[in-house]
Amino acid sequence: MSGDGVHRAAGVISIGDELALGQTLDTNSMWISARLAERGVAVRRHATIADDQGAIAAEIARFAAELDLVVVTGGLGPTADDLTRQALAEAMGDELVTDDAALAEVRSWFESSGRSMPEANAVQALRPAGAAMLPNAHGTAPGLRARLERADVFCFPGPPTELRPMFDRDVLPMLRTDSVVVTRLLRTAGAGESAIAERLGGLMDRDRNPLVGTTASEGVITVRIRYEGADRAEGGRLVDEAAEAVRREVGAYCFGEADETLAEVLVRELTARHETVTTVESCTGGLVAAALTDVPGSSAVFARGLVTYSNDVKAELVGVPAWVFAKQGAVSRACVEAMARGGLEASGASHAIAVSGIAGPDGGTDEKPVGTVWTCRASADGTSDARRLHLKGSREQVRRRSTVMAMVLLWLKLRGAEELRVLAQV
Repeated sequence: MSGDGVHRAAGVISIGDELALGQTLDTNSMWISARLAERGVAVRRHATIADDQGAIAAEIARFAAELDLVVVTGGLGPTADDLTRQALAEAMGDELVTDDAALAEVRSWFESSGRSMPEANAVQALRPAGAAMLPNAHGTAPGLRARLERADVFCFPGPPTELRPMFDRDVLPMLRTDSVVVTRLLRTAGAGESAIAERLGGLMDRDRNPLVGTTASEGVITVRIRYEGADRAEGGRLVDEAAEAVRREVGAYCFGEADETLAEVLVRELTARHETVTTVESCTGGLVAAALTDVPGSSAVFARGLVTYSNDVKAELVGVPAWVFAKQGAVSRACVEAMARGGLEASGASHAIAVSGIAGPDGGTDEKPVGTVWTCRASADGTSDARRLHLKGSREQVRRRSTVMAMVLLWLKLRGAEELRVLAQV
């Protein structure tokens, strides 16, 4: 811990071959970092380590020498590849000892369900001699708490259902901080990350407080605003001012805050207007419909979803003329405009969204390479808006970005901002 006893800087270490190899998504680090930020503790470092005792021990020691708080997740199970307790002992220069109270708790866990404790689970009651056990009411793996160098070190099991209640019980109450962190997330879509950054200009200078940054994910650009200081009220005021400045610069591309999805915002707006939407999809195969209908209450606004993957079905269900396929092809302005108009006529909805493109990995030509996507929004008031997109990435990325961009056209219509140029996500 820092010399004045304050937790200012923290690190999170995630343990497991499955994380290091990318086989499992590490959601624990994100959750822990957010919880610490709420309490004014800045997470300065993350690490993901495979199941290697020496590597884990070295990373724990390095973090503990430079940070005030170290949180380790995973590697506390009963199998041979669960090495966190051994690595902590190595980092501390300690021997492992059996904690009798912890062993009784592990045994009781099994007996409560009418089973005998397997001998392999006895290892979960081991701890470094200088560490303390942390009870786990939701599983068989107790946590660990220790002091190493300048840091308080906590080790928790990996499953979120076990980690989260233990973290809230054991870490949050003992934190000592002298600063506050105030954050705001604004969600944008329809313009690429570089285009959003260009609009924000000096707001993204790194010497500002609050700091403003951007993160891109599947066609959505999140603008992050973060204040660090001593005064929460002042931080809230400055973050509010920065958020208003971001909204002024970004305009209609900003569709929501925090974890709001574009689909959630569209359903809410359509519900308020008593309007409906139909989807007509080719290359996205129903992803736009799925995004909208994932939102609770969408039944009030979702009129119909059509997957018109082949040309024959495009002609049969939404009346795309034969000449469109012959002269322009299925990936064209003429095709998506006909798909959207046909969707309107077939459903009687207020709006229709149509998508047709080449998701890859093959099927592209020199004129229409993989990633070429046309999308169109048509509305019962007679207006329409069709855009050609040039998307990069895998088949899945092209499909998901096409889904977002198709919904963006409806968002721009609802905002009265159809004149905005939609930029491809790269």
